[in-house]
Amino acid sequence: MKIAIFPGDGIGPEVVAEAKRVLDALTLPGLTLWEGDVGGIAYKRHGHPLPQETVEMALAADAVLFGAVGDPECDDLPREHRPEQAILGLRSELGLFANLRPAAGFPGLEDLSSLRPEIARGIDLLVVRELNGDVYFGDKGERESDGGREGWDAMSYNEAEVRRIAHIGFQAAQKRRKRLTSVDKANVLETSRIWRETVVEVAKEYPDVALDHMYVDNAAMQMVRSPGQFDVVLTGNLFGDILSDQASACVGSIGLLASASLGERTTECGIFGLYEPIHGSAPDIAGQGKANPVATILSLAMLLRHSLGRETEAGRIERAVAKVVASDTRGADLGGTASTSEIGDAVLRALTALA
Repeated sequence: MKIAIFPGDGIGPEVVAEAKRVLDALTLPGLTLWEGDVGGIAYKRHGHPLPQETVEMALAADAVLFGAVGDPECDDLPREHRPEQAILGLRSELGLFANLRPAAGFPGLEDLSSLRPEIARGIDLLVVRELNGDVYFGDKGERESDGGREGWDAMSYNEAEVRRIAHIGFQAAQKRRKRLTSVDKANVLETSRIWRETVVEVAKEYPDVALDHMYVDNAAMQMVRSPGQFDVVLTGNLFGDILSDQASACVGSIGLLASASLGERTTECGIFGLYEPIHGSAPDIAGQGKANPVATILSLAMLLRHSLGRETEAGRIERAVAKVVASDTRGADLGGTASTSEIGDAVLRALTALA
């Protein structure tokens, strides 16, 4: 079992360090770890946010544990040298087209949600976001217009791209509550019209899953009005990025939500993936010990489950985290005073108790 660890920028190294402590505590046999540079730190050390040696590490691994990228000192660099290009480049190089972002309420945190506690208590959804297309990967540029400089970005999806992510969404729904909501903007976007028609065709292969469609603006409203109605939310890259971050506010903190980015490449025990917290590099609190490592630790649990086939260990981590989150050991994002390492210590204690 081989894991490539890319801490990245800002709070990335801090939260990844706590996840690594949890991984070390599991003492998994035959585990090999190596670490590489991505993002702003990679640009400063190697002249590029995604050095070739980092790509090669990822290709040789069974899974990647990723921290975060983003550095204000790199804001004025050309687009191709910006830290964010590292994660986009990895998704492209590794063929990672399916992003799984679970969002479920934690008992004891209902009062911290932006929603009423009785509504927050019902959140248990999975955003399945297409990750390798849409405006993030479409042609883009700048041109002159009568109004001055004009930026443009091309949004597009073809049927094959929609079909493969739709299968992931329907298969996920089969393992949950057998409901799938496809989110688009088919009333105004040709891209979304193709998306919806293709999803409808794929749905015929999954008669046990109830399919409904929702425009993205309505989906955003419904997610705060009645999030309990959602099971699996299937959507494109742009809409999925926004809705999954919104879901984190409904749960209580972006520091609680993990993610898995998967493709078609298999490992000995599962499927290759890149695992990361959905939060960013948070440079304003980097180095202060204020970052919540829970999302990264939960991302590690997803890594163990999907790529290494270690369901027992994944479940132990999730139960340990739930126990800590329900306790008084909380970071600033949850209204507490615990430091990054103190939260990590608490998870380790809970993990030991569950052994």
